[in-house]
Amino acid sequence: MLSIIVPCYNEEETLPLFVKAVNQVNQQMGETLEYIFVNDGSKDGTLSVIKDLYRQQPEAVRFISFSRNFGKEAALYAGLQAAKGEFVTVMDADLQDPPELLPEMLRLIREEAYDCIGTRRIDREGEPVIRSFFAKSFYRLVNRIGQTEMVDGARDFRLMTRQMVDAVLELTEYNRFSKGIFSWVGFDTKYLAYENRERVAGETSWSFWSLFKYSIDGIVNFSEAPLNIASVIGGISCLGSLVALVFIVIRALVFGDPTSGWPSLVSILLFVSGLQLLCVGIIGKYIGKIFLETKRRPVYLVKETEADLVVKETDPSF
Repeated sequence: MLSIIVPCYNEEETLPLFVKAVNQVNQQMGETLEYIFVNDGSKDGTLSVIKDLYRQQPEAVRFISFSRNFGKEAALYAGLQAAKGEFVTVMDADLQDPPELLPEMLRLIREEAYDCIGTRRIDREGEPVIRSFFAKSFYRLVNRIGQTEMVDGARDFRLMTRQMVDAVLELTEYNRFSKGIFSWVGFDTKYLAYENRERVAGETSWSFWSLFKYSIDGIVNFSEAPLNIASVIGGISCLGSLVALVFIVIRALVFGDPTSGWPSLVSILLFVSGLQLLCVGIIGKYIGKIFLETKRRPVYLVKETEADLVVKETDPSF
């Protein structure tokens, strides 16, 4: 069985198109499909559409509806926990992840013994220039400073064996960054490249600011370099201050102590204070992550599943 995990946030327009496209591809594959739709606190009619899809294909469709919006990472984790298939794939409902790649992905896993077949975009056509620039910069930076390699343009769309899925589920951390987790667990992985696609309908929920925060989480979760940078900055700042102090003392002894230097003094104080705040902010980001982990809060909370829907529709007293 092939389990297809679909995180959903305000995707009422795309879901019917997505299921139709995947079912058409499956006519070629002939696999037993298990759709797992994870409703991540959608504000539109996404949940109603999912329920209609379940009524149309109760043998193939399952769903999990969160009590509120917990984010895509939580939705991915919930879907992986619920998946029962021998092979598991993660796909977006907007069809930016081409279903036509699924037959080749299955073939590579079965015939060439890969554990995971990932996908990556070879271009970012149609994407805002500034977003593309920062995305490429993120991958260059995280691969330079981190211990886990992340492929530029890699998507969450990937096909995994049950062994790899079980390995991913062993990482129960609250602060999740799936692209890094998929790379960290290892296993033999091959990437298929494809040209960028636009959404078939609706609008993306990812703003530039949300992507920026997501990238910061990725760096913090998989690299200690920011802490090392903060330490280096602190050491250089202390050394520079010591040199400046010696210079000021010698100048005062030789040439006197003119009061005309107060602007440069204020500038130095502001500069050093800024460095201190930067370092404290970096350390604070890591402490915040530790704080969230120690709380041991659940990654998500479930409000409703297909089992609850069956009970509601069959038991009049419910």
